Amino acid sequence: MIIFKDIITEDEIISDSYNLKEIDGAVYEADCKKISVGVGDIDIGANASAEEADEGTEDQAQQVIDVVHSFRLNETSFDKKSYLTHLKTYMKKVKEAMKARGASEDDVKEFEKAAQGYAKKIIANFKDYEFLIGESMDPDGMVILLNYREDGVTPYVTVWKHGLTEMKV
Repeated sequence: MIIFKDIITEDEIISDSYNLKEIDGAVYEADCKKISVGVGDIDIGANASAEEADEGTEDQAQQVIDVVHSFRLNETSFDKKSYLTHLKTYMKKVKEAMKARGASEDDVKEFEKAAQGYAKKIIANFKDYEFLIGESMDPDGMVILLNYREDGVTPYVTVWKHGLTEMKV
């Protein structure tokens, strides 16, 4: 399995177990699922006392999105202007990190062109996205985009392809 980390923060963002699809040479998309997490019935082998049996404890399970839960992603919010400001700064840092890792000028130019094109798509549909950041909550790191497919039910995340490094597990 390959876990992909943010090139800036080293936060784990996603893994190849989520069937990543490359889009426009700029991003990966991965469908997600809603899962239930929380306190379930835990049988410790003891009989409940009469008082406890009457209390009727509630199940604290809640619905979460698997990728968000598994990689401990955190919600954040942006308006269009602040997102564009963040994106400009982030792309500059990704470009520097790519160069530091020995990427060719052609690779960097390809990244810039692809990222610019995809950024236009994001801005055109800005109101459809929810924004997530990695576990460290570093504001300079990648902002993961969460949206729903045309069915309105299936969540999916979008991550910047060039902003990731691979870690084999």
